[in-house]
Amino acid sequence: MTGQHPRLSRRRELGQTSARSLLMTVLGEFVRPSASPVWTATLVDALALFDIEEKSARQSLARTAGEGWLVSERVGRRVRWSLTEPGRKMLTEGADRIYRFGRGELKWNGQWLIVLASVPEVKRDLRHRLRTRLSWAGFGSPEAGVWITPDTTHESEAQQILAELGLDSAISFQACYGRIGAQEDMVAKAWNLDELGAKYDEFTDAFAELDPGSGDAAFLAQTRLVHAWRRFPFLDPRLPAELLPQPWSGDKAARLFHQKHIEWHDAAQQRWKELVSARE
Repeated sequence: MTGQHPRLSRRRELGQTSARSLLMTVLGEFVRPSASPVWTATLVDALALFDIEEKSARQSLARTAGEGWLVSERVGRRVRWSLTEPGRKMLTEGADRIYRFGRGELKWNGQWLIVLASVPEVKRDLRHRLRTRLSWAGFGSPEAGVWITPDTTHESEAQQILAELGLDSAISFQACYGRIGAQEDMVAKAWNLDELGAKYDEFTDAFAELDPGSGDAAFLAQTRLVHAWRRFPFLDPRLPAELLPQPWSGDKAARLFHQKHIEWHDAAQQRWKELVSARE
């Protein structure tokens, strides 16, 4: 029976955002570059621009602090927030992944990394965890228990995932595609490139004609741009051009993201500084 590869989640469409996920984007894009703490009111003001109510904003701050990413400090009757060391590390790594993603052409030598790792149907939770983690690592599954990637450097990551999940019976090997069947059919079974391409088209349609100028509009546009883009490193296995439909909509979306991020950066950062100053 053909293994069902994980479908791309529709829960995070461009217009659907939670208070906490937006808070993380604001923290990564505007708070992380500075070592200065930020007042609660500043973060509440920023999230209010996205029509997020104060109660939801404060709950998001509390939840994020509870997860160890923020720490609070009371100054008189007010509270200000700073990133913890783990929080700063996590956001820095995330920013690096977001800003690097989509840059440069991937070179491929035709080699595949294949991992054979089967989990009994009755162990559904373990199957889900394996599927989620290997998918995030760029693997696809064309058949049940078979995981593939054209990036052979991911073997160590796969080995760590399998060890943490206790799947000691898994095996891996590297090989070129043979003469039986068609390589493009295997790719189509392993990854839903049509759905991924549609998501890239949605991103391009949402931001291509946007020209926010300055002020609140610039801050909103830059935040939404980064917020929408940050999901793609987890959705896109980053296949080489030889394995993708051409033209590939992901290439156009990547060029757009990097162009707009540079264009809107200064105005968005200026508006953030004004939000901070207003509560000093």
